[in-house]
Amino acid sequence: MTDARPTETRLRIAKFGIGAVVRHRIYPFRGIVFDVDPVFDNTEDWWLAIPEEARPRKDQPFYHLLAENAETEYVAYVSEQNLVPDTSGESLRHAGIPEMFERDPGGTYRMRDRTAN
Repeated sequence: MTDARPTETRLRIAKFGIGAVVRHRIYPFRGIVFDVDPVFDNTEDWWLAIPEEARPRKDQPFYHLLAENAETEYVAYVSEQNLVPDTSGESLRHAGIPEMFERDPGGTYRMRDRTAN
C-alpha cells in the first residue's frame, strides 16, 4: 500500500529582502539582493556542478545578487545558508546597481520605481 498524501513542502521566510547587502560566508564576494526564490529554482546541472560536500539544500531561499569581488562584477545565485549580512557600510560598485536601485542618505538601497511614463 502506498501513501497517497501529497508531499509536504515547508517554505521558510527569506532572511534577506530586496536591496539587502550581503556577503558570502566562505568566498570573498558581496552583493545586493535583487530577487529571491523561496526554494531552489535553477537547473539540476547547475546544482550538480557544485561539489557534493559543499552542495546546499534545495529547500531554502535562494538569492539573485548583483555581486562583486576584488576583480570583477557578476550575477550570482546563492543559497541562504551561504549568506551573511554585510555590515561594512561600504558602497557597492556593480555597474547594474544604478539601473535597479537608488541609495538613500542613510545608505539603504531601494528598488527604483519602474512604472511606465
